[in-house]
Amino acid sequence: QVHLVESGGGLVQPGGSLRLSCAASGFILEYYAIGWFRQAPGNEREAVSCISSSDYRIYYLDSVKGRFTISRDNAKNTIYLQMNSLRYEDTAVYYCAAARDCSYYYSEYDYWGQGTQVTVSS
Repeated sequence: QVHLVESGGGLVQPGGSLRLSCAASGFILEYYAIGWFRQAPGNEREAVSCISSSDYRIYYLDSVKGRFTISRDNAKNTIYLQMNSLRYEDTAVYYCAAARDCSYYYSEYDYWGQGTQVTVSS
């Protein structure tokens, strides 16, 4: 059975850092593009970052460029999202998802995790 499980969320002060993990089971993460999405209350789910499978192309939402870093550890079947210099507006539930290729559209993704809450507050 296919599962994606996010972890690493929590409460952090503005300017702080968190590292989110997305662990896969039931399939080999290496063969999929993995995206991170987030959804704040009342907002649409938006694509934050994505890393492709074969050629490791990486994409970032403009507002997180220079602050967030996506990476993959195929040996651990895990994707990471390092988030630095966090801002109030980064507060959201963060989801990882798997697709054939990176896309901004969440409908293109086949598998989803349950989400992890990130709250940036003083």
